[in-house]
Amino acid sequence: MTSAKHVLVADDDPRNRKLIETLLRAEGYAVHSVDSGQDALAAVAAAVPDLILLDLMMPGMDGFEVVRRLAADAATRNIPIVMVTALDDDASRARLAAAGIRDVINKPIDRWVLQACVDKLLGERHDDA
Repeated sequence: MTSAKHVLVADDDPRNRKLIETLLRAEGYAVHSVDSGQDALAAVAAAVPDLILLDLMMPGMDGFEVVRRLAADAATRNIPIVMVTALDDDASRARLAAAGIRDVINKPIDRWVLQACVDKLLGERHDDA
């Protein structure tokens, strides 16, 4: 038996965190969530996840700063990061791509888009469980 892939969710909105947690746990993923960029960095330092779902706009440290710090560390620079955001303009998408973001999920979150994105990046399908 293989262990579940670990997904870290960082979002300052408790409703978004709960929704993502519920959807991913139903698909068999192990999910840990935090409510700030600083807590996301602390969680990664404690246990490196297989994937990070990161809110772009958070008070204090935003998603861009979290990505910058993770990219600067050899131990964390290869963690796939999906930005979860309400921003959907060309300039924001260009900045996300330049920062090395693997994918973007727009808010409000669509369960099928979330599932497809996570499965694609983690290389798994869970419907045979």
